[in-house]
Amino acid sequence: MFSVGPRITRSILTKVSTVQSKRTMVTIVDGVEFDTIAREWRCKWSADNDKASLAEAQKALNSVLDSVKKIDGFKKVDRVVCGGCLDFKVVTSLPAGEKFDAWSEANFAPEAEFLEKLRAIDGISEVETQTYTLMPM
Repeated sequence: MFSVGPRITRSILTKVSTVQSKRTMVTIVDGVEFDTIAREWRCKWSADNDKASLAEAQKALNSVLDSVKKIDGFKKVDRVVCGGCLDFKVVTSLPAGEKFDAWSEANFAPEAEFLEKLRAIDGISEVETQTYTLMPM
């Protein structure tokens, strides 16, 4: 996967167009378009102590969720939990274009606060972030 942010967008993307529904469609290459950019915050949790780290990760998310939902341009936030590979992921989606660029320039707040809370939880490891595009098919 690749990262799309305000500094990289101009060098990777070839065409931006606005369709009648006021969605910004971005073309990476012919046939590969998107209208949404997502920022993912993820970590691994431990099944130790009756999955206490998972419960604490959810509490950390709950503590920043109102701030996430107030991000200008916010479309949706999804939480993904995998009991097999012990993933905990939070995916926040914004429309491609100026709204996402502004959030990127603001360092994806409240990202730093949330990641700091995750790193402080016993049993949480591999705290990472990733930016990628989404497009309904």
